[in-house]
Amino acid sequence: MKRRVRIVVLALSGLMALAGPAVAGVEGGDPVLEAGGSESAGIVQVALSPSGARPGEPVTVRLTVRAPQCTAVRRVGVMVRDGLGRRLELPGGVIEEARVCPEGLTLTAEPHAFRAGTYTLSGYHEDAAGEHELGRARLTVVSGDRSNRQATGRKRVWAEEFDKAPAWGKRWINTGTSAYRYGTHSPDDDKLDWVDRRAVKVTDGRAVFTARPSKHTLENGRRAWDTGLITTEGSRERFRLRTGDYVETRVQLPTAPGAWAAMWTWTDGGGEVDVFEYHPDTPELLEMVNHTRYAANYHPIVVPKTVPGKKGAESGKAARGGGVWLRIGVAMGASSVDWYVDDVLVYQDGRGVGRGWSACLTLSLSVSSGVYHPPPPTEHPFSFAVDYVHVYRAQR
Repeated sequence: MKRRVRIVVLALSGLMALAGPAVAGVEGGDPVLEAGGSESAGIVQVALSPSGARPGEPVTVRLTVRAPQCTAVRRVGVMVRDGLGRRLELPGGVIEEARVCPEGLTLTAEPHAFRAGTYTLSGYHEDAAGEHELGRARLTVVSGDRSNRQATGRKRVWAEEFDKAPAWGKRWINTGTSAYRYGTHSPDDDKLDWVDRRAVKVTDGRAVFTARPSKHTLENGRRAWDTGLITTEGSRERFRLRTGDYVETRVQLPTAPGAWAAMWTWTDGGGEVDVFEYHPDTPELLEMVNHTRYAANYHPIVVPKTVPGKKGAESGKAARGGGVWLRIGVAMGASSVDWYVDDVLVYQDGRGVGRGWSACLTLSLSVSSGVYHPPPPTEHPFSFAVDYVHVYRAQR
């Protein structure tokens, strides 16, 4: 949340469009392919599959291309990119010295197992002019059922139910964070935030964060928005997540443009893992980022009309400007951080946080300034709600 990752909008645009120009400016990414086939070759992509798979189960990637007349090219292949736009190895994913004819050419890669996550498949061909992207498809790799067993075998060591107003200072701090340059605000991070302790209210068993235009002016001359942030950093309990912990929360996503809801970790200038970030201008994508070892995923979510809640059936467009409810959990493994959405495994980063990691918990409703996501189009207040936060830890 502090260090705005530049791949957010760039990667999101690729996932949303899946047909536009390839992701550009991605740190650690490969050279970008130009979109579309070669006019001289007339090669087009007919099919690219699969669209779904299960974690760890081998699947076969297939690409079919054709041309109006038989055309020889240096190669035809499939690229696989992760959430950061990094190119991944796909055994058997290239045909060298290919000949593409009207009846078509099909490439069948070797069976390959993927970790949970969302990937972009791209068909391409290479000729004397270079590489040419033909088209894209999304590959979503998630568990086939609600198989989350992360709480099993662990003890719940910390819980916030928001059944009553917290004793501010003991468990949570609501006045700012060291992650923000000025404590209460951080205009360098694409935020219009000004943390106001009055912007978080506990009501009906939930913490409701509300953002509204502020009387404050940021250092860059922009008008700030008073908004809510709570963190365990600096509290008397001094609670921190540790390597091996499983943290779970249930949240109601905001719907207002400009909203930026998140749960994240932070300590001593780092240790950041984004349990989730959500921007309503990309309503069907949930962002998951491990900043400690640089991995990211953008999980497609379904926005149903109604969602059953802890306190009865709740509309997806409920009061206070809230959207759908989701249960999001993250296992902070040493070698892999694993994300679950409504008990379905949706992302394994294969990077982890290391053995000695620990960090404080933060919940926030930020306001985008317009650099990576659009700012609020009106001055109407908007909200984000949290039902609970639970932390489970293995017992030795």
